[in-house]
Amino acid sequence: MRVVLPIGALTLPLLMLAGCSTPETMTRQGLVSAGISPSVATCMASRMVDRLSILQLRRLAGLGKAERSRDLDQFLYRVRSLRDPEIVGVTASSAALCVTGLAR
Repeated sequence: MRVVLPIGALTLPLLMLAGCSTPETMTRQGLVSAGISPSVATCMASRMVDRLSILQLRRLAGLGKAERSRDLDQFLYRVRSLRDPEIVGVTASSAALCVTGLAR
């Protein structure tokens, strides 16, 4: 006897795996790719996903794909190039609080 599975039964596991990448995970990975240390990136990402829209987070992720920053100051300079005051404010305040250890 041959059992035929519906297409949905085959694609559901793949969709569940794709859902494992949360906005926070993608933001953290983008920050690390942009040159931020993993510990600071983890702290910043948890704050940023609560304060920025998905569209803003995607714009910010584009910076990590362009090139790696040599330090946090250069990264913040590149963030300002996005010309979105909310992204700049949230990123700068998150960086300041996370680097100093006040946001942990």
